[in-house]
Amino acid sequence: MSSLPQVTTEIKVPFYDIDSMNVVWHGHYVKYLEIARCDLLDHVKYGYAAMRDSGYAWPVVKLSLRYTRPARFGQILQIVARMTEWELRLIIEYGIFDKESGTPLSSATTMQMAVDMTAGEACVGSPPILEEKLREAGYQ
Repeated sequence: MSSLPQVTTEIKVPFYDIDSMNVVWHGHYVKYLEIARCDLLDHVKYGYAAMRDSGYAWPVVKLSLRYTRPARFGQILQIVARMTEWELRLIIEYGIFDKESGTPLSSATTMQMAVDMTAGEACVGSPPILEEKLREAGYQ
């Protein structure tokens, strides 16, 4: 495997995510990104529990989200999450699509920085454990 780490996550929009305009409230998209991000990190065997156990926290420090079309109750979404950078920080790009038609609904990017949990300080560059996990998953 030499391509970038990527997963596709499906979510069926629940009723409680709908606002008074009968579309998904904009804040819930962040939750959908988090679900896809967890799937991606689990795919490379470096999910949040493994991060914590390795001594690092990886807070989201930047989020960019572009809404193109609204998602609606009962719609099945496909969220494609792809890791595009990991040497200095962790950058994940997302596409949210209608499963049935493939129509793009939204796109997003998140940036996470490693924080040494013992020192409580941000790391300059990603710790070696991330590259090790990516290599083990076949991405190096």
